[in-house]
Amino acid sequence: MGAVCCRPTPIDFDGDVNLFHFVLLRCVGKGAFGKVRVVQHKQTRELYALKYINKTKSVKMKAVANIIQERRLLEEIDHPFIVNLRYAFQDDENCFFVLDLMLGGDLRFHLERLGSLPEEVVRYYVAEISSALAFLHEKKIIHRDLKPDNILLDERGHAHLTDFNIAVHYSERRLLHGVAGSMAYMAPEILAKKGYTYTVDWWSLGVCAYELIFGRRPFRGKTNSDLTHSIAKDQLRFPEDAESKCSRAGLQALKGFLDRDPARRLGCKPDGEGFAELKTHPWFESVDWDTLGDKTQPAPFVPDSKKANFDASHELEELLLEDNPLKARQRKVQDINNLSAEMRQMEEQFTTYDFKRMQRRSYYPQNQQIVSTVTATSSSGVVSSRPVTPTTMAGDGDIRPDSVNGSAYGHKPMHETDVMTMDSNAMPMHDITASEKGLAC
Repeated sequence: MGAVCCRPTPIDFDGDVNLFHFVLLRCVGKGAFGKVRVVQHKQTRELYALKYINKTKSVKMKAVANIIQERRLLEEIDHPFIVNLRYAFQDDENCFFVLDLMLGGDLRFHLERLGSLPEEVVRYYVAEISSALAFLHEKKIIHRDLKPDNILLDERGHAHLTDFNIAVHYSERRLLHGVAGSMAYMAPEILAKKGYTYTVDWWSLGVCAYELIFGRRPFRGKTNSDLTHSIAKDQLRFPEDAESKCSRAGLQALKGFLDRDPARRLGCKPDGEGFAELKTHPWFESVDWDTLGDKTQPAPFVPDSKKANFDASHELEELLLEDNPLKARQRKVQDINNLSAEMRQMEEQFTTYDFKRMQRRSYYPQNQQIVSTVTATSSSGVVSSRPVTPTTMAGDGDIRPDSVNGSAYGHKPMHETDVMTMDSNAMPMHDITASEKGLAC
């Protein structure tokens, strides 16, 4: 008798999205309980970044509520300068975020390689991230962890905000008090624990801009206590050669962002007036705000597409050391009532999302139920927020997304200046109990 030919099971692209819909490519990042790898959709051939989080590890680290909150919040937002969620799903072992793929690396990588960046380049990034922040604040969302590590470049050099693991909705009537984020970039009002809202993001943007231009942060300390004192008390000083690296208008903008009084801080006037004021600041005179979101303006810096912006050891570790490498598996039939409370919560609340089939919505009670708009498949003429991701095949048959930094998509190992906690006064997500709002990772 002849050998029986084993035919692969046909993929149901009309059903809910799952891991069978994607080709798994290289592993590019690793976090506390998750990894990031490049994937390609088998039907559309589009490239994405796949962030997958082990359920068992997330339960042990008491991070279930954070993961669900990030998943729900990402469904709400869609913006040209944000790393947007495209698909979400789960299997028996992992929760999956499929995100826009950024091929240009993060600003931390470029800062460490170059030492500092030209003022005109930094101004361009600040303008793009300002647009993203204004959008988030309009939705009553604070990012709370803005730093160079969380700003990714696409292959054309446009900046995108990522890592919403500790982002939260806020209300002007109910201030947040939790200390959350990376300490070196925290605003004074966070450390003072007197309550804060969206104004903290503009301070963090100012710290980023200062660091990118001068190659060092404005406030420093050898210990967390010293750093806290510096942020709260030290006078803002510029390097001796500051005027050779930054215009007077740029220095004034930095002073505006780093004003300890949120009422005077650049970008912080309520009801969108702060962003309007920022756009008229002399430092941004050269920025065409009307076309910025179209991404038609050439970026002043285009990353080298031939260089890798990630640690290649992640791929080697996946091949040699991973006991249970990622692969698509059919889900087992199981009684959800037999699961632990945390596992059941993930099953019920980490719901499937497909940006080509579903409208975006907000789970936040005071927002409109449908908050989004145009996706990459729209034919309305409005510019898509999805960056161009090349899907050409290299000569050896491998897709080469060589310039992606996976760790910047979130859930990274914590640094010594990182203090990431959920805020007890954060506006509640439906069905997430206060006791489960533990340490974010």
